[in-house]
Amino acid sequence: MSRKLQADLLLIFCCLIWGATFVMVKDALADASVFVFLALRFLVATAVLVFIYGRELKRIGPSGFRAGALMGLFMFGGYAFQTAGLKLTTPSKAAFITGFFVVLVPLLLALFGSRRLSLWVWLGALSAFAGLYYLAVPPSGLAALNRGDLLVLGCAFMFALQVISIGHYTIRFSPGALSLIQIAVTSLLTALCVPLFALVGAEPARVVWTRGLLFAVISTGTLATALAFSAQVWAQQFTSATHAAIIFTLEPVFAGLTSFVFYHERLGARSLAGAGLILGGILIAELWGPTPAAAES
Repeated sequence: MSRKLQADLLLIFCCLIWGATFVMVKDALADASVFVFLALRFLVATAVLVFIYGRELKRIGPSGFRAGALMGLFMFGGYAFQTAGLKLTTPSKAAFITGFFVVLVPLLLALFGSRRLSLWVWLGALSAFAGLYYLAVPPSGLAALNRGDLLVLGCAFMFALQVISIGHYTIRFSPGALSLIQIAVTSLLTALCVPLFALVGAEPARVVWTRGLLFAVISTGTLATALAFSAQVWAQQFTSATHAAIIFTLEPVFAGLTSFVFYHERLGARSLAGAGLILGGILIAELWGPTPAAAES
């Protein structure tokens, strides 16, 4: 089996795991506040990766630590916005809005790197923006917009920056060490936010130790974080970021399926149309737009 095929299969498996965790995280937030859950999740992930990749830190150097820390900063922002948004919106909507990051990547590259975008990219972005409106904005207008959907949109921006940074650094430094550093930084930042948000009264720290919460923390910490993000960093060495971005469109599909199975969630006609426009825009931008989502491998 070629390395490229292995990379594709790993990315598909990652999308399956990430998509399934939307429902799990939604349930876990009934037993823990946002940053308590995130701190537990990333602490577990950090412990796993220290055991696997701890020795590689000796060979990465100061510039590699800075690269991993930047990736971790974007990851922290993405998960903070996404998890907070999940308290106020449904798993399917959160997943499709998160998937919007695939279109944001070439737009941000063009904005900061002065790259010209093709007509296909602009058409894809327009379709995704229209889909986002239909998915997130109710028929009564912007005044009734769900605050959770806005928070998840912030998550999409953070994940777009994370994918760009991964594409830039993964071919220069050890993928294992980068994975460990970015997740350790995220763990540190989420842990610091627990007392900080409690002190300012934004979110009191809360945790109720139930079997469901323990299962969610262990599952998301090991499978969805430590192993899945390590697999993503490794896989992007052997496939183009554009190709990887197309595979990432499977994540909201898997999330919608798991939400339907476990929550019996059914999107209305307006939301389905919005989800379809987002997926269509992502595919148009990534299949026909020549601007890569990040540096090609």
